[in-house]
Amino acid sequence: MNKTLVVIASFGSLAMLLGAFGFQYIGGLAPCPMCLWQRYPHAVAFVLGVLILAGGPRILAALGAIAALTTSAIGLFHTGVERNWWEGPTTCTSGPVANLTPEELMAQIMSAPLVRCDEVAWEMFDLSMASWNTIGSLILAFVWIAAWRSRA
Repeated sequence: MNKTLVVIASFGSLAMLLGAFGFQYIGGLAPCPMCLWQRYPHAVAFVLGVLILAGGPRILAALGAIAALTTSAIGLFHTGVERNWWEGPTTCTSGPVANLTPEELMAQIMSAPLVRCDEVAWEMFDLSMASWNTIGSLILAFVWIAAWRSRA
């Protein structure tokens, strides 16, 4: 297996995690629940890379690809929520308010999370962080697959 590709893939996930933490702790952008969901597969991919570099079996690279595809899928779903293509989980988006009584509306407001998943906190070139995670993670998935298939 090509260890250089494993390093690129696993440390690519680490870089994306560190970037997310940078936006959170240096940039002051608190993550929504879906943002947090996207971090877990990156952590798994990094650990899998470390295990491979320590002599782990080739199948771990396939699992790394699955982890990268998982975070990419979550990022794509999150992008759709941000762009109102579909509804997100009620735990981090706003529900309909048209037929609510003032008391029901107040209860919904008071139980709403501080950071909503359906609002874009940061974007570059008209793409949100979730969109960039989708793209970057897809690239990493292809690197993982190339590592898994390589014989060198």
